Amino acid sequence: MDEARFGQQGTLTRVWAPKGSRPTAVKQTRYEWVYLYAAVEPATGASVALQAPHVNTGTMNAFLGMLADELDEGDHAIVVMDQAGWHVSRTLEVPACITILLLPPYSPELNPIERLFGYLRSHYLSNRAYENYQHLLDASTEAWRDLTPALLRSVCACNHLEVTHEEGR
Repeated sequence: MDEARFGQQGTLTRVWAPKGSRPTAVKQTRYEWVYLYAAVEPATGASVALQAPHVNTGTMNAFLGMLADELDEGDHAIVVMDQAGWHVSRTLEVPACITILLLPPYSPELNPIERLFGYLRSHYLSNRAYENYQHLLDASTEAWRDLTPALLRSVCACNHLEVTHEEGR
């Protein structure tokens, strides 16, 4: 689980172009952002996402409530996340069916959802100009809806989080 910021500042990425050409890309200087809170179960591709205008403990509480509502009765989720201030706040309301596992500081490479945010930026949200906040919301919604469980499993594959069942255990 983590949050990503998508906005008018955008992301420039590499593009295919004829050899010797210099392709151009749009770069905006406005400052509107959409934050995408998202969690993915790497083994199944199951996911939950929430778009918000800000990152804070209140929105994190709403996201954890959404995640808890998506779990089947009797299921328990271990949510791996960084130590952002709103993740460790004393006012964070963690549902009983969720356990938080905090990553060590400065270790985004251990969180598989970071690869998903990079994928969204490079395949859907880069080299574009956004007219306003609603355009940002629409673009990130469309990008998220295009993701399939198979793609989520592939992008978020994480051997160190997979459980293996050996015979006799």
